[in-house]
Amino acid sequence: MKTIQISAEQRTELGKKSTRDLRKIDHVPCVMYGGAEVIHFHAHENDFRHIVYTPNAYIVELKIGDKVHKAVMQELQFHPVTDKLNHIDFVEVFDDKAVTVELPIQLTGAAIGIKNGGKSRQRRRVLKVRGLVANLPDVLEIDITDVEIGDVIKIGDLSYDNLEILDPARSMIYAVVSSRVSMKGMEIGEPEADAEEGGEGEAGGDGEA
Repeated sequence: MKTIQISAEQRTELGKKSTRDLRKIDHVPCVMYGGAEVIHFHAHENDFRHIVYTPNAYIVELKIGDKVHKAVMQELQFHPVTDKLNHIDFVEVFDDKAVTVELPIQLTGAAIGIKNGGKSRQRRRVLKVRGLVANLPDVLEIDITDVEIGDVIKIGDLSYDNLEILDPARSMIYAVVSSRVSMKGMEIGEPEADAEEGGEGEAGGDGEA
């Protein structure tokens, strides 16, 4: 996985008032779990734009005080009205300990079904996987070259070296459908939300750190 560096400041005060004061100056309260202790910190919202507003996944090197921690984003919270970034949860990662992350899917090849007049349908843009940091790729490639009209690629059809896929095996990722057949007429496994919902985080309420 790609790495990005962010400098942050450790919080000296906690509570609602401190959280509101940080947000007034456009700083984002954050928490990092998974290490020897829970660390509360903050940084300006602009420092997070490259890891929040992107389909890419990153290992984040957080410089807090005189220490550097490797971490991945776990959960995002946005203001329900303004959609302003309110809070981020991170999980500290270690070279010898498996971590759970969401990685973007990258389709490769040109589906034969599309060449024959079918229509492309992609229901997922990311997959949740678990593995050691050294084994986490930037993207999860899926070759769609041999997908014909009526074919469906489900999560259970996939495997990656040294990675465990945590999403339901019956969930659909990609299909080629006839231009005369709607998706509702296909056997695609359990229903799920559109792929755009599975991004770098989920919208939440005005959580307090």
